[in-house]
Amino acid sequence: MPNNATRTTHVVIGAGPTGTATAKLLAANGDYVKVVTRSGSGPEAAGIERIAANAADADRLRTITQGAATMFNCANPPSYNHWKDEWPPLAASLLASAEAAGAGLVMVGNLYGYAPPTRPMQATDPLAATTDTGMIRVQMWHDALAAQAAGRVRVTEARASDFIGPGLGNNAHMGDRVVPRLLKGKSVSLLGRVDAAHSWTAIDDVARTLVALSGDDRSWGRAWHVPTAAPLSQREIVDRLCDLADVERVKVWPIPSLALRALGVFAPAMRGLHDL
Repeated sequence: MPNNATRTTHVVIGAGPTGTATAKLLAANGDYVKVVTRSGSGPEAAGIERIAANAADADRLRTITQGAATMFNCANPPSYNHWKDEWPPLAASLLASAEAAGAGLVMVGNLYGYAPPTRPMQATDPLAATTDTGMIRVQMWHDALAAQAAGRVRVTEARASDFIGPGLGNNAHMGDRVVPRLLKGKSVSLLGRVDAAHSWTAIDDVARTLVALSGDDRSWGRAWHVPTAAPLSQREIVDRLCDLADVERVKVWPIPSLALRALGVFAPAMRGLHDL
């Protein structure tokens, strides 16, 4: 069995699509990876250790992170409605643990922190969020930058648009709620405007970007956008997926805002989506 003491160690927080892809890529590069989730879930592969722990427990996370070169924050509280309660202690724990270990902190970000766009977004755009979820992410980034400015820790953030790829679950725009249905020739319901141009970020591209940032000293202290293809509307994406799967194009219809709010009553993970 490989000697982990001779390999670079990384800690990946979260085993969703981005955490899983990042852990697998690091392990494939010959590194040793600790994947931290509450349940101890995560990818099974050589070089990956799955650890059951609450990453918001700073004492526990500091112990896990000792000796790590990098911590990757790929976590995301499942319900937008609970972000204001769940993100602050988790973000503080990640910063404190990375600082204690002398590890770089690479964060998966999103575009919520920007003002409503009037042109293509850039990583240097000012953060002027107008939603609660956006302001939470802005505060996280400002806290991380303040920690780096104080010489406590190195931080960077890779910001992505909505994900596309395997393992996204039911709540993603192009997740399990959509793709299995279109493969069976069934109509699909979509969140938001179906004909608005939109950017889509491949999960594997997120992982590649995170790993690249972790190994380049030029990355620290600023945010970066994950390389993303030219925008396509949701309808165009569904049509493209149908064409690639060689099935007839299916009917698409938007979920009305009122219906989305009603869904939030029964599905907590859907709450807050109407603000995005």
